[in-house]
Amino acid sequence: MAETHHDNRPLSPHLQVFRPLITMVMSIAHRITGAALYFGTILVAWWLIAAASGPEHFAIVDGFFGSLFGQLILFGYTWALVHHMLGGIRHFFWDMGVGFELSTANRMAWATIIGSVALTILIWIIGYLAR
Repeated sequence: MAETHHDNRPLSPHLQVFRPLITMVMSIAHRITGAALYFGTILVAWWLIAAASGPEHFAIVDGFFGSLFGQLILFGYTWALVHHMLGGIRHFFWDMGVGFELSTANRMAWATIIGSVALTILIWIIGYLAR
């Protein structure tokens, strides 16, 4: 029978020994925002169904989305949509074989974060000004 050694160290790199890299965080965020978009799409469908169902139904949905909680959900949905889109563009560049260098991949990851926050704020500012 083979001997086994039980060291007090992990068998593979784990969070205790491996610090999170920006590209790793972006991969996780891309998956989370993709899942969040399913929930947000249900809310968009709810809004469209309410609009087609008549003024009384639409008033209920409009009241929800007009509340502070509803606005926070819509802001989060907007950010998830923009972030996921920019992450998809980043992956599109990788599919073309561009941006695999570590420094380029890190810059693209930071650009996705900064760009998603900036574009979300810009979209909301334009939305409020258009009201």
